[in-house]
Amino acid sequence: QVQLVESGGGLVQAGGSLRLSCAASGRTVSNYAMGWFRQAPGKEREFVATLSRSGSSTSYADSVKGRFTIARDNAKNTVYLQMNSLKSEDTAVYYCAASLIGSVVRAPDYWGQGTQVTVSS
Repeated sequence: QVQLVESGGGLVQAGGSLRLSCAASGRTVSNYAMGWFRQAPGKEREFVATLSRSGSSTSYADSVKGRFTIARDNAKNTVYLQMNSLKSEDTAVYYCAASLIGSVVRAPDYWGQGTQVTVSS
């Protein structure tokens, strides 16, 4: 199994940037489809971005397309979410997830503990 630990969250002004990290241990992250999700207060958790096992394919929620980028560093066994042009509506707890076989959006196998991102307007 794989353990996921997110970091990099914090308080940022609207228009600013943050880079979230998801450090994996126990297994090689390149064996997994990886995803970032977020949950705002009073709302359901939603998909933000995914990265395929090969690393060649990404997908993004419409709300973050063009502003967020998901990437992987195999040497560091870490997945990143670069967030630019942040908006107040991006405020949420951000979670990293991994799927060994199935869809990371529909059925992730592992979750991190989450990291808080707060965007002040």
